[in-house]
Amino acid sequence: MIRVAMWSGPRNISTAMMRAWENRLDTFVVDEPFYAHYLSKNGVEHPGREEVLLNGEIDSSKVSQGLAKDISNSHKIYYQKHMTHHLLDSVNRDWMKDVINCFLIRNPKDMIISYSKIHSNITSDLLGIEQQKEIFEYVQNLTGEIPPVIDSKDVLLDPVGILTKFCNRIGIDFSDKMLNWPKGSRDTDGIWGKYWYNNVINSTGFNPYMVKNVEVPDEYKSIYKESLKLYEDLHHLRIR
Repeated sequence: MIRVAMWSGPRNISTAMMRAWENRLDTFVVDEPFYAHYLSKNGVEHPGREEVLLNGEIDSSKVSQGLAKDISNSHKIYYQKHMTHHLLDSVNRDWMKDVINCFLIRNPKDMIISYSKIHSNITSDLLGIEQQKEIFEYVQNLTGEIPPVIDSKDVLLDPVGILTKFCNRIGIDFSDKMLNWPKGSRDTDGIWGKYWYNNVINSTGFNPYMVKNVEVPDEYKSIYKESLKLYEDLHHLRIR
């Protein structure tokens, strides 16, 4: 069993990436398993907050145990979609030594522009880029190696090339089933999918990369400047 933990910030292609892996016959996926625990520790107002808390696993130790255990003999790969800001200090990280920790990055300009359309108070914590860099450095120290990094722009520009190289990097054969999937929601989608996943639910593959000729709103320019340096530190290490 190969367990792949993909660490991403919000407003990335993380759900489309989860679709790509789930469409493989050999892969089981889990969607943001620490989300309920994250919400239980703060007052962040997210759509469906109470629903997530009622239906999700709040005990982070139980979540961690599930992530590190084999799930079934019928799957060779266990793909875990994680949000970096969900990994709070209250979460024990021992389980992370039993998974391949990987990083999906996106230019913070694109993240902020996308997020500002649906959220009125963006903070650096919500973007999760600082946490992503910290987790990256933790994994690097844990393994003594540079963890795999892929950039969403590169994936959208060349899905076959980047996903093939990524799969090879983590010891998995690429499957062309990762390029297209049936339209619709999935049982494995988080209960919050109805609030966040409209674009992916209506997709059948990775959408082409589109240049956004929009400026970062003035109120978020300081956050953008701080986040850009952290993003660039990982960007130059990406698979290309």
